[in-house]
Amino acid sequence: MSGTSNVAAADGHIHGFGSKAYRSYVLNALLLIYILNFVDRGLLSVVAPQMKPELGISDTAFGLLTGFGFALLYTVVGIPLAQFAETRHRVWIMTVCVALWSLMTALCGLAGPITVGSLVIGGFWILLACRVGVGIGEAGCTPPANSLIADYYPPSRRSTALGYYAMGVTLGGLLANVIGGPVTDAYGWRMAFFVVGLPGLLVAIVFKLTVKEPPRGHSDPPGTVRKAKPKFSEGLKELAGKPSFWWMTAGATIASFCGYGIASFQSLFINRSFDLSAGQAAVYINAPVAAAAALGTLATGWLAERMVKRHPNAIAWLPGIGLTASVPFYFLAFTTQNLALCLLGLIIGGGIKYGYLAAQYTIGQGVVSAQVRAVSTAILLFVINLLGYGLGPLFIGALSDILFRMKVANLGAAELTRHACEGAARKALGAADQAVCAVAHPESLQHSMLITSALYAAAGICFFVTCRTLKRDMVAR
Repeated sequence: MSGTSNVAAADGHIHGFGSKAYRSYVLNALLLIYILNFVDRGLLSVVAPQMKPELGISDTAFGLLTGFGFALLYTVVGIPLAQFAETRHRVWIMTVCVALWSLMTALCGLAGPITVGSLVIGGFWILLACRVGVGIGEAGCTPPANSLIADYYPPSRRSTALGYYAMGVTLGGLLANVIGGPVTDAYGWRMAFFVVGLPGLLVAIVFKLTVKEPPRGHSDPPGTVRKAKPKFSEGLKELAGKPSFWWMTAGATIASFCGYGIASFQSLFINRSFDLSAGQAAVYINAPVAAAAALGTLATGWLAERMVKRHPNAIAWLPGIGLTASVPFYFLAFTTQNLALCLLGLIIGGGIKYGYLAAQYTIGQGVVSAQVRAVSTAILLFVINLLGYGLGPLFIGALSDILFRMKVANLGAAELTRHACEGAARKALGAADQAVCAVAHPESLQHSMLITSALYAAAGICFFVTCRTLKRDMVAR
């Protein structure tokens, strides 16, 4: 194809691509892949109470593993992959990427010290290398998936479809806990990586064999003209005049900074504050919280779609309300000594805040023309993942270690290390040092989580500001 062409079918903007049943199948297939995406990336946090003591990893190093170590190449590779997806076969791209990240997830279970001659490479570095591989694979998921959804579903139905797809974030977290937690308690953290990683290879094959590549722009209004080979610079130029995109991106980045950080350390917080095992924290706390978050994500997209005629900006102010209102519930969760109240705070906070996921994809695609949707999504994810996912867990981990050192120094045990307060090492300490660990170990992480959760209010404000120009900026109607 050269020059420009009219690619929209006569009624594609009304009905979308394929039959209703097939569209539903494709959307569920994309949701399943997105779930696997977050099962694989979220499992590290689930197994942390057992894995961290064995490998001797500090909170800061764990934040690097769960955040920046994964996000760096995820974001760097994401943009060229998204641009590639603008003109190449999106189903093939996703197939290869699903297989890659699934394999690398399974290899995380083999992480341990390796001796090369006289050089000993620690388990942390092996695990970091595997996480980088997972990040490279997962970079090829969301941009082409969003582009596929935009061609399968007309503008009037995209908000619900994208909100449904966005549930993969929270459902992936749910399954990572429901599957990974019990497997970790029963068979060890290494087996958990094998169990959740290897099935993705089969999913990749089935996806390629059953999902069709739709014509680009099929669901756009009649007469829509798209260029054969859009440039990345064209996407940036188009987004430069869309302030609502950048305010939404700022809000989503702050929200992901808080959300990824809190999710990465939630199992460790429960373990330290309430003495639950990895499996108990996963099933009794993390799983119901993830389920509530999934419902909140879907509800926001559904509500916004039904309110759009009377309230065109609902897709922005609904998550703004949820993010701001979540702060007191997180404060309850991270300050109470009652496990039931902690669970209640986490459920309500998670249920009302995650609506921003539906908003970020709906707005990210809605303010640009068809030919740069995948690039728009990749730019959005580049910022969100590099600054939010990359720095959120690292911030909580580093702040936790700083507060720990301050706390043990104030309690007269400045020589005490984080590793000495974890697992079997703690039992070898004297009574006085164990008493210091009982205070400093949980409280340092607790205060770090409190400081981070307060930032959700800033994310909410950004979504409210998005409303000022959203109606003007929207292209998809």
